[in-house]
Amino acid sequence: MPKDGGIGASTKRREDVRFLTGNGNYTDDINLHGQAYVHFLRSDVAHGRINKVDTEAASGMPGVLRIFTGADFEGVGGLPCGWQVTDRFGEVMQEPAHPVLAQGKVRHVGDPIAAIVAETYAQARDAAEAIEYDIDELPAVVNMKDALKEGAPKVHDDLTSNLCYDWGFVEENKAAVNEAFEKAAHVTSLELVNNRLIANPMEPRVAVGDFNRSTGDHTLYTTSQNPHVIRLLMGAFVLGIPEHKLRVVSPDVGGGFGTKIFHYAEEAFCTFAAKALNRPVKWTSSRSEAFMSDAHGRDHVTRIELALDKDNNFTALRTDTHANMGAYLSTFAPSVPTWLHGTLMAGNYKTPLIYVNVKAVFTNTVPVDAYRGAGRPEATFQLERVIDKAARELGVDPIALRRQNFITEFPYATPVAVEYDTGDYHATM
Repeated sequence: MPKDGGIGASTKRREDVRFLTGNGNYTDDINLHGQAYVHFLRSDVAHGRINKVDTEAASGMPGVLRIFTGADFEGVGGLPCGWQVTDRFGEVMQEPAHPVLAQGKVRHVGDPIAAIVAETYAQARDAAEAIEYDIDELPAVVNMKDALKEGAPKVHDDLTSNLCYDWGFVEENKAAVNEAFEKAAHVTSLELVNNRLIANPMEPRVAVGDFNRSTGDHTLYTTSQNPHVIRLLMGAFVLGIPEHKLRVVSPDVGGGFGTKIFHYAEEAFCTFAAKALNRPVKWTSSRSEAFMSDAHGRDHVTRIELALDKDNNFTALRTDTHANMGAYLSTFAPSVPTWLHGTLMAGNYKTPLIYVNVKAVFTNTVPVDAYRGAGRPEATFQLERVIDKAARELGVDPIALRRQNFITEFPYATPVAVEYDTGDYHATM
């Protein structure tokens, strides 16, 4: 191993000593005087109409302080999306309401129906089993292409369809790209699935809400990679708390991979309930609960096409992607398959013409958002896979095909709005 601090040398981090000696301070380590605990009753069906949520028997069980349902959040803002996308026709994306607790319908397995606050977690869980609820199960749509068919069940009744947006980039390139494909000496096409995944950081999410009645100050302790986003979105758009009256604290976070950047319903609930009950309220996710409440990642289905001339130079690239948004729009979800993806479709290659089309789709699944690179790994996967296939079809060395088409002169302006200032892809290869 190098001893000069170069590549490969070991590095001591400032935080290592306290972690290795058991002195880390994670959100679940935070326990406030007098705190209560919340358990969420979640939907076990992907799509259904809520007819009844009867909490009377459960409310009288030992330790139960209060049971909240969607009715308690009428007049309270829903979780906002932090990134708006305008489609290729100049229309703003469809953004459905995302209530803190389900109102009227449940739209994915894990959608919270009720929240039970009790003296202990065990008491809250026991009370949840005593809640009587009636849900008419409705046809669910999970396949994106099926979701866009005429007559498909709508995830949100108030939207015109399950299409969130139909984005094209760069739209002005489209005609020239199509012409380049018509003139190409060779075209390689590839259908790809970039599968849905769940992040699974070491530490599940936790939220602790606190309220000081004498000052009107709110404090939220949460496993967040970006507490400033939580304070902005929750304060301004959900609970209407002025920023100077809201403090969001993110202590040590045991892994995130992107999934802990977003504003979640549980954070808003604990902050809301702390004021309603005038005592701290804590939620700690179980591992199985995280599978149906944490934002998922990826879930793209793509057709990518690469055009080459007679000398095997890349002349054009076009993609058609269906991107799953899930049942609601998570904080940054619309940006992932568009601005964080389409702008990277040039990769390392001097392809003169590129057109990217993305159709974002609502389905009865857990919402999808940024994960580990967010859009860029999907773009690289598509591009490198189609180059490998093109090399096989042409009977040439895939490494040589790449080297021939590498960008070598900088700065280089790609056809998808990004300028590269430097790079040495031959050396990297």
